[in-house]
Amino acid sequence: MNNTNFQKKSLNDVKTSVIKITPSAPASARKYFYLIMKRTVDIVGSSLGLLLTAPIFFIIMFLYLSGQNKGPIFFRQIRVGVNGKRFNMYKFRSMIVNAEEVLKNDPALYKKYLKNNYKLEPEEDPRITKLGMFLRRTSLDELPQLLNVLKGDMSIVGPRPVIEDELKEYTNRLTEFLTVKPGVTGYWQICGRSDVGYPERAELEFFYIDNQGFKLDIKIFVLTILIVITKKGAY
Repeated sequence: MNNTNFQKKSLNDVKTSVIKITPSAPASARKYFYLIMKRTVDIVGSSLGLLLTAPIFFIIMFLYLSGQNKGPIFFRQIRVGVNGKRFNMYKFRSMIVNAEEVLKNDPALYKKYLKNNYKLEPEEDPRITKLGMFLRRTSLDELPQLLNVLKGDMSIVGPRPVIEDELKEYTNRLTEFLTVKPGVTGYWQICGRSDVGYPERAELEFFYIDNQGFKLDIKIFVLTILIVITKKGAY
């Protein structure tokens, strides 16, 4: 009798376990399929993007040969990626060569930079060149990030990659934030971009993390194109 009861109990435990596990299996499969397809789109999209924008790359490279713009073509900065991995994010350099030094040598301006969510108004920022101002207004400075996408450091759509100091803005859900690959564009960009600071920016990034999928990615991509054309929120 005891043996029979034990067998019944064991069978019930197994059934309960199956019931608990089964619903999550389709969700996991969908997530896996989404990630595989997203990486495929990233590779194809970044490759085509780099091919189509190659003439723009050459023109901008030529403009960096002389005058105030003379110096390195690319600006590289350490950003925090998926699973906390650090990587060099690329942009066309929009500032003078010793930009960080110039900013930190002005304590009042640096304090304002930190207080203003790590940015300054273009008109008051002594680091930005005239060419850099144009590149930022047109978002052309972001084009080299297609190299990051091709390498696998970034995705076309995702939360914006942050610097080390910004991680404190995501502490309440930092682990979740670091499970998603950062993107060239994202939900923050279509909701105001540089006009939206912390903590609202973090909330927008968490919204994307909670609702990511093909439909939202396509919506973000299309709206990003419209925002780039109108130059809304571009600093």
